[in-house]
Formats: sequence, C-alpha cells, structure tokens
Amino acid sequence: MSAPHQLSSCIEWQFAEAGDLAARLHAAKAGGFDLAEFHLWRDKPVDAMAQALAETGMTLTGVCVDPRRSIVDPAERDEMVTAVRDTIAATAKLGKPALIVASGFRVEGMSEDEHFANAVAALRAAADLAEEAGVMLLLEPLNTRLFAIMYLVSTKLGLDLVEAVGSPNLRLLYDVWHSAVMGEDIAEVLAGRTHLVAHVQVADMDDRNEPGTGSLDWSKVMQTLDTLGYTGAIGLEYFPTLPMDQSLALTRQTLGC
Repeated sequence: MSAPHQLSSCIEWQFAEAGDLAARLHAAKAGGFDLAEFHLWRDKPVDAMAQALAETGMTLTGVCVDPRRSIVDPAERDEMVTAVRDTIAATAKLGKPALIVASGFRVEGMSEDEHFANAVAALRAAADLAEEAGVMLLLEPLNTRLFAIMYLVSTKLGLDLVEAVGSPNLRLLYDVWHSAVMGEDIAEVLAGRTHLVAHVQVADMDDRNEPGTGSLDWSKVMQTLDTLGYTGAIGLEYFPTLPMDQSLALTRQTLGC
C-alpha cells in the first residue's frame, strides 16, 4: 500500500462560509489542508491571498489561466499567449502555482489535423513562457456534457498534445469526473503515460459532489492511480453537499487519504 496522497481543497467551491478566498485559505488550513486550488484569478483578492499563503504556509496546486482563450482557434492565439503571460506575472506572488489551460471550442470547418496542429502551436508558445518563468502548465480535458463543442474532451488526446509539444513545463491535469462523464477507463487512458500527469482532481458521479455520495468505485480509482504510479496531490474539485467538516470526513474516508 502506497503512502496516502496529499489532498488539495478547491476553495472556489469549498469553505464558502468563511468569506473571500483569502479567508477560505485560513479555513482550509484549519480544516487540515496544506494545499489549495481555485479557478480564475482576475476577480480574486490576489494580494490578500498572497498574505494568507504566507500566514498559513499553504501551497497552491493550481490556478486557471485568465482569461480563458482557445488553443485551437488561430484568431485567439495571441490573446491566449498574452493570457498565459499575464497569469504568470499575476500569480508569481502566489508562489508560482501550476497554471491550468483548457482547449476552447472546436472551430467549424477545421479538420482534426488542423485542430491538433493549432493546439500544439499555441501550447508550444505558452510552454516557452512557462519554461522561462519556471512555471508548470496543466492542460485539462473537460467533457461534452458541460461543453458540447469543447475540443479537448479526451485524456488520450490531451496526452498526445503534451507529448507533441515536448516541454517539461507542460503536463496533463487528469480530472476523474470529466473522464468518467466521457466513459473513459482510467487504467486504459493513462497506461504507460502517468509520468505526463502532474495533477489529479476528483468528484463523484453523477453530480460532481464529494467522493462517497455517488456511483464511482473510489477504492478502484485510487488503487488504479497507485498502480499506475501516480504519487501527486489529489484536488478535491467538488461541490459539497454536507457541512465542510462532514464532507471532508466522508471524502477522506472514501479516498483513504
């Protein structure tokens, strides 16, 4: 049995009763977390969060590139690269957290090969910035239930893109819930490629709530991740259905962490 994974609280959706995200960092620390993550940063109290990180000793595992721009639409590439550059600069005071990139939507009339080539070009340009700054980029596949025309909704395709770009500063964010919505098998899609995965997020099926409230076999999920060699953090990107202390107790028990 491997050592338990460190858990990272998604303070975007958790500890909401504490107030803004700086206050939620303190609440998460009091709840037993050393790691946290959130989504977009432009509407957040970044300076106060930097102070809260210093006061709590916590580390951020992920922040989304803001604004979100397409990696497959050439018309948005300059804006996408600029968003990466701005996000690197703005989040440096937060400890240079990993920066999460989604793909954007499919472009009508564009072939699969063109989509792929455009994605590689955009991610290569973004990775150049990340390498220079010493920051990790995390490419995240989503799902077609939430986003019907999203380009990247396949873990295999996401890993293909990471491999094609070939940067040590670009890795995959594997979200168990998105993957389950798409009917993927974890062992199959990650086989032999776990070294390209730098972060994992979890939520239960069907409604994206805490593990233990839905239909996923979490013992199998965690065992599979361990067997495949994933040793990193587990991001709790779920909507709580219980008071946070109860929600976290159920999650920790269910995940064995």
